[in-house]
Amino acid sequence: MPKRSQLAAAVLIILVAGLVLYGFLARAHRLSNLRRIAQEHAVLPVDVINPQPGPATRTLALPGTVRAWFEAPIFAQVSGYVHSWYEDYGATVKAGQLLATIDAPELDADYAAAKAKLRVAQTRYQLAKTTAARWQALAGTPAVSRQEVDVQTAGAAAAKADLQVAEQDVARYAALEKFKRVVAPFDGVVTARLTDVGSYVNAAGGQAGAHDGSTELFSVADIHRLRVFVAVPQDYAAGLGSAPGATLHLPSDPTKAIAAKFLTTARAFNANTRTAVTELVVDKPDTSLWPGTFVEVVFELPTDRGVPTMPEQALIFRAAGPQVAVLDAQNRVHLRSVTLGQNLGQTVQVTSGLSVGERLVNNPPAGLLEGELVRPVTPMAGYAPARVDGAGTP
Repeated sequence: MPKRSQLAAAVLIILVAGLVLYGFLARAHRLSNLRRIAQEHAVLPVDVINPQPGPATRTLALPGTVRAWFEAPIFAQVSGYVHSWYEDYGATVKAGQLLATIDAPELDADYAAAKAKLRVAQTRYQLAKTTAARWQALAGTPAVSRQEVDVQTAGAAAAKADLQVAEQDVARYAALEKFKRVVAPFDGVVTARLTDVGSYVNAAGGQAGAHDGSTELFSVADIHRLRVFVAVPQDYAAGLGSAPGATLHLPSDPTKAIAAKFLTTARAFNANTRTAVTELVVDKPDTSLWPGTFVEVVFELPTDRGVPTMPEQALIFRAAGPQVAVLDAQNRVHLRSVTLGQNLGQTVQVTSGLSVGERLVNNPPAGLLEGELVRPVTPMAGYAPARVDGAGTP
């Protein structure tokens, strides 16, 4: 019995000692894990990226406006009442085709008066010419003096001048009479009719832009070709000359691409918008393209592949200017100043201070310091720093 009690006591002591030892070992293991995790979390986890070679081309999408190849507002050149019109909105017309006629009673009266004055001038000139010829026949005889002959000759010349004035006056009114017929200036489509039968119209005069309050009667557009105007920002204007053209996309059908060729650019920037007016041409217009249509103009501009690019979010903007956080072999941060080139949308060109193959901190925190030790991580799709390299633990 005493031996059994001693054996049981020894077993109990061994069990207690084992439990105590296990507790110490488990606690030491947990402390070691906590120390390792604390050390890991003390080092900033960062997403690491590499600069990439520049793309061969970059896409530039800008709003544009479609215009007709030729577009002319047609004003009345005589004052009067619209007698009738013959073509309405959307009508296809030929050059010289009649669009409307105007009744101009005042012009008709002036034309008739001018023709009457012409007949009077013709009669006076014939009389003056005959009289001057008779006096010249008597020149050198005692019947007439030289002065009287000169007076009659001068009177005939003045009558001839009056005749020429009357002829020009009649020609002017004859030309105005033709303007009672409003005709199309070229082949095209009637895009506006802003008059009606019985409307009174004023003569617009000959100065463009000074129509004395007159309103255009029609607007005719030549749409066998179309012009597209787009304002290109200053940063992209230099590459337009080497761009072969652009594609147009309608908001109603964005998947459909319409080819357009580069025609010209203004070679000057608007001081307010810092953009240059650029003109494209569509040789064979699509039926969906009408003058005045809004389109999205997509250019494919060439770029220099030798200039590295990087995401914009990898930039650091401080008092020293734009910088990047470059990692060395020991994963320590070195802040380096860079010179930026063109903005390509989500990426930006770096013209100096960076080369392809270096490691950069993507989206660096504001408190990142020179020489700071960081821990590269592998990002998960849709998340920033997510998984430690090789650890597999978020």
